[in-house]
Amino acid sequence: MTARTTTPDLSGKDPDWWRQAVVYQVYPRSFADADGDGLGDIRGVTERLTHLAALGADALWLSPFYPSELADGGYDVADYRDVDPRLGTLDDFDAMVTEAHRLGLKVIVDLVPNHTSHQHVWFQEALAAGPGSAARERYVFRDGRGAHGELPPTDWQSVFGGSAWRRVPDGQWYLHLFAPEQPDLNWSHDDVREDFRTTLRFWSDRGVDGFRVDVAHALAKDLTEPLRDLGDLPGVAEEALGHLPPGGHPYWDRDEVHEIYRDWRTILDSYTPPRMAVAEAWVPGPRRALYARADELGQAFNFEYLQTAWDAGELRQVITDSLTTARAAHASATWVLSNHDVVRHASRLVLPPGTDENAWLLSGGHAPAVDGHQGLRRARAATLLMLALPGSSYVYQGEELGLPEAADLPFEVLQDPIWEQTGRVRKGRDGCRVPLPWTTSGPSYGFGAGGAWLPQPEWFAGYAVEAQDGAEGSTLELYRTALRLRRKLLQGEELTWADASPADVLDFVRHEGWRCVTNLSDRAVPLPAGEVLLTSSPLEDGLLGPDTTAWLG
Repeated sequence: MTARTTTPDLSGKDPDWWRQAVVYQVYPRSFADADGDGLGDIRGVTERLTHLAALGADALWLSPFYPSELADGGYDVADYRDVDPRLGTLDDFDAMVTEAHRLGLKVIVDLVPNHTSHQHVWFQEALAAGPGSAARERYVFRDGRGAHGELPPTDWQSVFGGSAWRRVPDGQWYLHLFAPEQPDLNWSHDDVREDFRTTLRFWSDRGVDGFRVDVAHALAKDLTEPLRDLGDLPGVAEEALGHLPPGGHPYWDRDEVHEIYRDWRTILDSYTPPRMAVAEAWVPGPRRALYARADELGQAFNFEYLQTAWDAGELRQVITDSLTTARAAHASATWVLSNHDVVRHASRLVLPPGTDENAWLLSGGHAPAVDGHQGLRRARAATLLMLALPGSSYVYQGEELGLPEAADLPFEVLQDPIWEQTGRVRKGRDGCRVPLPWTTSGPSYGFGAGGAWLPQPEWFAGYAVEAQDGAEGSTLELYRTALRLRRKLLQGEELTWADASPADVLDFVRHEGWRCVTNLSDRAVPLPAGEVLLTSSPLEDGLLGPDTTAWLG
């Protein structure tokens, strides 16, 4: 492992670049494979950065690339200041950052502070040291309940299913809010806090421009004895939070977490320009604003928007509320339609309201059947709507190709720990993580010289970059045109809803006549006056067809 002794000078760049950026999420194991071993890697990312630049993205967000046994797709981190040898080296990482900056792209990396891998040196020390040791204080170890300590310390449930406690051979239990291979850190411990300060500086010194903070709302925990049972409260974060006073849950969204981020901000602001950060915090809007304050992380993901149905009234309300929440924190709003944890929106947006997405995945995407043409049409309309909103848009790799969910992956190839941990009743997230198709042929459609760690369906060929590059009307060209136009049109962070638009049409003006109109009805509607700059689908005799967005100037 090599260290960087000088900090790249990016002072000539806009320190507020992130406020209305388009950030492209790279899931490195599924993006591009340079060495042909079937697993995406850092050199593969570097070789394909021109794709992001040609797309018009402002930044790439790199999902975890750290040493990991992949018990949770890389979110089980064994070393926070190195690169997984299967993905490359620190020199490869430095070369990627250099090339990204040469192309005008910022680099955001994932930080996973709630838990380590069970292979992390600290956890191995804790296991060896035994009960009552100083090493165990860095994690959350407790004696069990029952006559012989055979019962978990509390009824807390893992997000991935089952108890959030795992017993070790000496009889104690440790907390894991996610997979058993992901023991939770004890953030009241000085060693933990100081180590992450070091990590923030390590990557910032290597030229990283920002951080995406995984499970940002879980770090602070109420560990006073006796630990509290949750009784009948739901085990899923966002559901449980609605049943308790704000900040009152023992491990989700506690008020004490904000002191941690205020400490981080002093480090991030010590760089020129300051490093940005964005919170993954599954909390209600008013609580989300706290994470986005200028003296904390500065921005937070808006999951309400991602979860909203394809309905004009619901979308308008969520957009309005989201902008209000962001303004309360003096932050910019964030918008996202897909990521590495959810069903891709080209499929999700066409599922009937109330569909059990897990049951749909278990059916291989057949019950209910999905109209792929309508799904793509809605996805394209949703994209132009999102890109017209004030704030930052986060784009997940492959959505610029219109990729639907690979819902029919055979059970025997699944890698997501959710599948096994739930007793094979929840299929998990592999369907949105299938490696990308770059070419229309080859052993992995251009992903690498060999195969791919998850099988790619044959229909991927039609969605490949090669098939869409330069093709009029393709989804890839729509994204390229939209991002190029957006950069020219973008001014300010205000939005004004148009008066008297139909109930099933979203119509708003950004500034100086830039207008976005989205038709969510089942009939064509007239467009307002103005020059048509771009549409997600062709106009129908001058009318805006169903599931279509238009930008007017």
